[in-house]
Amino acid sequence: MTELLDRRLLFVTGKGGVGKTTVAAALASLAAQHGKRTLLCEIDAKGNLADFFETGPTRFEPREVQPNLWAMSMDTEESLKEYLSINLKLPVMARIGPLARIFEFVATAAPGVKEILTVGKLTYEVREQQYDLVVVDAVATGHIVGQLAAPQAINELVQVGLVRQQTHWMLDILGDAARTGLVIVATPEEMPVNETIELAGRVRAGTNVDLAAVVVNRVLPELFGRGEEEVFERLAAPEHANVLDTVLGGDASPILDAARLAVTLRRTRAGHLGHLREHVDVPLLYVPYLFARTHGLRSTNQIAEALSQELGY
Repeated sequence: MTELLDRRLLFVTGKGGVGKTTVAAALASLAAQHGKRTLLCEIDAKGNLADFFETGPTRFEPREVQPNLWAMSMDTEESLKEYLSINLKLPVMARIGPLARIFEFVATAAPGVKEILTVGKLTYEVREQQYDLVVVDAVATGHIVGQLAAPQAINELVQVGLVRQQTHWMLDILGDAARTGLVIVATPEEMPVNETIELAGRVRAGTNVDLAAVVVNRVLPELFGRGEEEVFERLAAPEHANVLDTVLGGDASPILDAARLAVTLRRTRAGHLGHLREHVDVPLLYVPYLFARTHGLRSTNQIAEALSQELGY
């Protein structure tokens, strides 16, 4: 699994609320800590990536937020300006003006144009080798396949010209498992697990991107074993409960109820994990539940440490 961070481009996706951005930030931080010049890109410019490093808002222009780690937010208009400047040698303008309106019309008429500007920017950074690793806080599970498949869709739509030439090298990078991989983030719950299994199949059927790993976030610790469960049950019996109440000087039932709940949650989630392991044949990386109300640099470092142990660093 050390090969995961040896790739050049990692897309991180997952169902909303499972900790996709948390894992993307932690992977990028871990890579930077191990000496890799790393770019972390947030696809949703209205996201909260900056919170994970307790820094100012990110923009299209990458900014160093930690040693060896640069962060940016995707902006399709800025990406188009950069594309025109690099490939057509057009001067950089404050705003594209009429060209932007034409672009909006074309993008609406031809699905995949905006996506290819996003994927194109990311693969361009890989091709130019300005960074050792590009980590992408990508779109959620419902949209990731369309984004990853955009270069192939444009390649089939446009038969000649500069755009078709551009898609060839994008497809080469995306389809090279040694350079590019997709990481799906899930939690050990029914809906996220089912969506992950479904997405794994769709990615393989609809894209040429390698499914590198599944990160299972918010894994509960095993606090009690079978022996402790039997003790809880005996203590809950009326003849023992009264004695326990007397010893504690109060009602002990909430404590026993909490212990039962911990066991039930752990056992239920273990069942969902078993289902995931049966249907997804890629490595699973486990991240513990942090029980933190807010996310910040401390949480990012804790998740990075957990991933470090899973990856064998």
